[in-house]
Amino acid sequence: MRTAFYVSDGTAITAEVFGHALLTMFPAEFAHVTIPFVENPDLALQVKNRINDCYKTTGLKPLVFHTFVDEGLRQLISDSDGVCYDFLNTLVEPVQKELGMAPVPKTHRTHSMHEKTYDFRIDAVNYALANDDGANMKNFSHADIILVGVSRSGKTPTSLYLALQYGIKAANYPFVEEDMAKLRLPAELAAHKAKLFGLTITAERLSQIRQQRRPNSRYASVHQCALELKEVEQLYLKEQIPFINSTQLSIEEISAKIISRTGLKRQKY
Repeated sequence: MRTAFYVSDGTAITAEVFGHALLTMFPAEFAHVTIPFVENPDLALQVKNRINDCYKTTGLKPLVFHTFVDEGLRQLISDSDGVCYDFLNTLVEPVQKELGMAPVPKTHRTHSMHEKTYDFRIDAVNYALANDDGANMKNFSHADIILVGVSRSGKTPTSLYLALQYGIKAANYPFVEEDMAKLRLPAELAAHKAKLFGLTITAERLSQIRQQRRPNSRYASVHQCALELKEVEQLYLKEQIPFINSTQLSIEEISAKIISRTGLKRQKY
């Protein structure tokens, strides 16, 4: 199996994201190794030796995706036995030419607590935690979006992802079994109807997820899941609440689709 290294003098998040995105285009399995904060020559030499040892052991040149701001550290890694791909400097020259200005390299600039949106994201995470599962409905006026759906349809992880990645204040509210006999929007939700966004899922997938929480229960049965989903989807249509089916979507994809549909502002950079 080929090994892919993601290396940086910062968090290595950029190298990891770009590298993973590229490798998913190829029908092959890779062993992934992420090494952040390679901030001095001694650490860079250790990483270089690790890459070289991997080549000696496997007989396959590792793929090395890196984002170094420091030229000396970048050169040390580039001199390894790996096949190196430099994401940053490949694009610096054409962007420099277009902007008509020279870059000012600085480590830890991309992902740090000094970025302008850091406080937005921390506040949004605290909000998502405090307003999970309808815990504080009186705070809905402060929400950027309110996710609704049956239990275990993905509301909480999506709320937290929107907060952590984009600084979006996302509350969420669950429709539970007791609501199904006469399902309607609670007054607190109706008052903020423009902020509502629904999640749905197939009954089979929902049952699988619920089985992990309450095995062999009525709550986890396909019949009960199908009943709840039918009622909730009818409510979405009746109240004209936009919604998406999350069955085949990751949290990242769900969040991106929600932002695309709603036009919410990303507090990302």
